[in-house]
Amino acid sequence: MIRIGVTGHRGLSPDLDRAVTALVRDHLRPYGCDMVGLSCLADGADTAFAQAVLDAGAPLEAVVPARGYRLALPPEHRPVYDRLLSRAVLVHELDRTESTPQAHLEAGQLLVERCDRLVAVWDGRPARGPGGTADVVAHALARHRPVTVLWPEGAHR
Repeated sequence: MIRIGVTGHRGLSPDLDRAVTALVRDHLRPYGCDMVGLSCLADGADTAFAQAVLDAGAPLEAVVPARGYRLALPPEHRPVYDRLLSRAVLVHELDRTESTPQAHLEAGQLLVERCDRLVAVWDGRPARGPGGTADVVAHALARHRPVTVLWPEGAHR
């Protein structure tokens, strides 16, 4: 059973979200239910990945950066987050109160430590702040985790 984690961009436009979802599904399809997916369940790439894992019949583990994480998510995403979190077979919650960039960085690092490989839904640009996709990718590479970058050709955030 391979353990696959995800990191990726949030706040995707509807068209970009559909393209990312298709890329993630295509990438995960060969694993079927022989994987465990790890995700922070944020809007965007994390959700596309988590849903693809569940749709494949594979177990999902959630990494929650802080007790205040849910309230820091966009209000329209909270029901999706709740649904995915309820389906997780295991929840790793960091001992943080506030959902800060530092908490997100630590969650990304924990996710990398617990996975065998990382899927990065990433445009290749530097992180906009601590804990961004680029930081998680750098941590994975430093830990010698294989990283697969998925990004729709020609797409811009």
